[in-house]
Amino acid sequence: MDNLKITLQYLMPKHLISRLAGKIASARLGWFTHFLINRFIKAYGINMSEAQFERAQDYATFNEFFTRPLKDGIRPLATESNVIAHPVDGCISQLGPIVEGKLVQAKNHDYSLQSLLGGDIATAAPFQNGDFATIYLAPKDYHRIHMPVSGTLRQMIYVPGELFSVNPLTAENVPDLFARNERVVTIFDTELGPMALVLVGATIVASIETVWAGTVTPPAGKNIFRWTYPAHGKNAITLEKGAEMGRFKLGSTVVLAFAADKLSFLDDQKPGSVTRMGAPFAKLK
Repeated sequence: MDNLKITLQYLMPKHLISRLAGKIASARLGWFTHFLINRFIKAYGINMSEAQFERAQDYATFNEFFTRPLKDGIRPLATESNVIAHPVDGCISQLGPIVEGKLVQAKNHDYSLQSLLGGDIATAAPFQNGDFATIYLAPKDYHRIHMPVSGTLRQMIYVPGELFSVNPLTAENVPDLFARNERVVTIFDTELGPMALVLVGATIVASIETVWAGTVTPPAGKNIFRWTYPAHGKNAITLEKGAEMGRFKLGSTVVLAFAADKLSFLDDQKPGSVTRMGAPFAKLK
């Protein structure tokens, strides 16, 4: 059955399916939208008591529900200056050192940091021999992405690609998964040095957004696009630790990369650990 699921991932028109899902998710369909939301809540056991608006009827579209804000204070932020906070609710897929330019995807699978970041040697160079973490967001999770540390945006890169599912089964069976899926790469200057925060698309992920650019995809492109931002001045984009930086309209995964010898992941952070946005993740070395 697992082999069949993987084979279907290769065969099905993933972009077409995802864009159609996006049309439905963004449409105001009245009672049908509320029906879909209620079914989704029951199917995935979503704790709506954490949401700012708890009833399906409070959302005009499925996307509004999927990117629902949480109640104030429901995710306390680790404010200590030497602590790096979790950027998302989810589950750690992998984390550890970047060895010879490779990141671990799953057991017996690794992939290229340079490819993940869009193929440019100079972009990947500051992260060689650094540390990375991959966090999977399940359908039930809160789908806004926040800053693990304060940072100033220096670059954003749109990288076209496939839209394979990013669940654990696919990660264990599709080579170079995170470096072949469509993604938005962001590079920040932080007190830790450079930080890469990569938003990876997936099947049924109809949109990736950032707070400074709005919707980055769709539409899907065939070329890599790069945007650079000033480090100083009134046009610099600086986001504080814990601030929202983007969101997924449905699903997906984030990959973090840091420079060498800058942080140590906490002992209780390991593959399979549940994450909560704002909770302690790592400490400065």
